[in-house]
Amino acid sequence: MKPAWIYVALGLALFLAVILPPVLQRLNVNAPIVLVTLGLVLGLLPGFRDLDLDPTSHEVAVTHITELTVLVSLMGVGLALDRPLSLRDVGSWRTWSPTWRLLGIAMPLTIAGVALMAWGPMGVAAPAALLLGGALAPTDPVLASDVQVGGPNEGEREDTDREDSEEVDEDDEVRFALTSEAGLNDGLAFPFVHAAILLATVGSVSEWGARWLAWELVGKVAIGAVVGVVAGRAVARLAFTARSQELRFAANGEPLVAIAALLATYGVAEVLGGYGFLAVFACAMAIRSFERNHSYHHDMHEVIERLERLLTLVVLLLLGMALTNGLLANLDWRGVAISLFLLLVLRPIAGLVSFLGHPHREGPRDFDARERVVAAVFGVRGVGSLFYLAYAASHAEFEEIRWLWSVVAFTVVVSVYLHGLTAPLAMAWQERGQASTRAARAPA
Repeated sequence: MKPAWIYVALGLALFLAVILPPVLQRLNVNAPIVLVTLGLVLGLLPGFRDLDLDPTSHEVAVTHITELTVLVSLMGVGLALDRPLSLRDVGSWRTWSPTWRLLGIAMPLTIAGVALMAWGPMGVAAPAALLLGGALAPTDPVLASDVQVGGPNEGEREDTDREDSEEVDEDDEVRFALTSEAGLNDGLAFPFVHAAILLATVGSVSEWGARWLAWELVGKVAIGAVVGVVAGRAVARLAFTARSQELRFAANGEPLVAIAALLATYGVAEVLGGYGFLAVFACAMAIRSFERNHSYHHDMHEVIERLERLLTLVVLLLLGMALTNGLLANLDWRGVAISLFLLLVLRPIAGLVSFLGHPHREGPRDFDARERVVAAVFGVRGVGSLFYLAYAASHAEFEEIRWLWSVVAFTVVVSVYLHGLTAPLAMAWQERGQASTRAARAPA
């Protein structure tokens, strides 16, 4: 395989990054579906067919490419969310109730369900089963654009008499719940991936369970959150309130600060031992909390969105080509069963269970039955799952690693097609329900 073909693939990806978005938006076509399909076709063509895309041979490269893609998407998600979250305002935490329920109930149920199914009836070794559960548990902020919020201030309500910190908010509970869940669960799935690594390298849970609970589950999460908030507030103060005009980036309209903040925050969090994914999302949220109506947030989000688009194109094209170059060679009925069980049964049930007891309120945040169904079903799997598997494979040996790659890749592709094709219909269905509710409440 000539290295020149790599440049062909990268050049094609860059052209597509420029051409595809407006075309697909006009045609109302899901971009990930087009990209994966194009990758499948390219993988069959001469030249591309000879590419060595075996992830087990390129674990480091796969880890870093998917890692950067997820990091950029997390920054974008944090900047896009309009709903405030403040340590000083307990009420703001209550408005995130759907998110906490999806993270605290649905995600652990999903991890346990996948791991137990793989380990029990499917006979997969315990470390590999737990890794599969951890890798497939988080939803993906990269591929869920059809069910995500838009950019900053696009969810602004018409309550013009509110304070600046409360003026901007999402008016779509489904999009907010799925976007915020995807932003947070990429960091919160890490402890379970580490548990699989420890199970594979150390052995009995009794030898590492207490340390895992104190450090991997609590310590690293706390460090990541603190680093992210501190870094985000520091960047925001510099950008919006610096005395020096040259350092007041918001006034100068320099959006590349978002990329600098992303890289620096991730690096500091990892150096200190915390979860960098969580730190980046917290950093973006902290930046977003300053001058919430300022156009600079939109400028930063636009730069991040462009970079995310390019990275996603590269990953999806390579994934599609890998699928037709042997990535699914080790897929068997067990992998298909686990994948379909996760997407069609486990995630929807876990999501609905997480919403049991959620108060039903009239108003813009009523989160009715239709909205809960859509939020429960649309847990899109994607690039994050590929990262976690590559990360674990580079830190421990798993006998079933090729089988795991086949299962995870199959799950991601099925999710891309399943959720991509049904998302417009589902969102239209829940919006019709909202319209009916508003009409019923309107005065005669």
